[in-house]
Amino acid sequence: MTDAKYLIVNADDFGRSQSVNRGIMSAYEYGIVTSASLMVRWPAAVAAAEYACMHPKLSVGLHLDLGEWVYDNSNWTLLYQVVALDDLFKVRQEVSRQLAAFRKLMGREPSHIDSHQHVHRKEPVRTAALEAAQQFSIQLRECSADIRYCGRFYGQTAKGFAHPEWISVDALISLLAELPPGITEIGCHPGEGYDLDTVYLTEREQEVKVLCDPRIHFALGELGISLCSFHDITALSAAARVTHL
Repeated sequence: MTDAKYLIVNADDFGRSQSVNRGIMSAYEYGIVTSASLMVRWPAAVAAAEYACMHPKLSVGLHLDLGEWVYDNSNWTLLYQVVALDDLFKVRQEVSRQLAAFRKLMGREPSHIDSHQHVHRKEPVRTAALEAAQQFSIQLRECSADIRYCGRFYGQTAKGFAHPEWISVDALISLLAELPPGITEIGCHPGEGYDLDTVYLTEREQEVKVLCDPRIHFALGELGISLCSFHDITALSAAARVTHL
């Protein structure tokens, strides 16, 4: 059994705004980001796709965008909703629309699928997303035996309370030190600028700084962790199966 450790660092919200695009580009070029998830419904998705096509080593998947909620006054408040999440037929239609938009932008299928605010964790969105992932033989976040997902690199609680210490250099190094053998995906939300109307904003610039910090690169080497992307999953999974024989 191999003890090798591989890490995908996936930046969510690619295409959401130009500031998000800039943050993801910086974290890819100068940091440890290896992958991104594209929100195809937003105007900045065009620029994101153009950048991705010029940087083919960056794996790009579909970030299903079905709605957004914020926690306010002890309640979850709906900011926008694309489709009713309890209607499987409508969800399937919207998944198909966003997949088609992805193909038009990128000229290919996504390397993986996940969702804005993890709405695919619940049915019936989970079923629709799984169907799409299985159709193209790609990974759906948290639904694969080959890849573990870690969402701990995030600067707020589930109810929106700020915890900047969770996206510090020390916190990320501590998280990396705990990674088990195999393939792990760490989610992140980098951004540079303030053109986005969101409760998660200043944290995005902090994430860029941490993701690009030389101490993180050093820690990866010390811990024996190899960066990879969703492009590498098939080969890595096959190698792991051979090793286990």
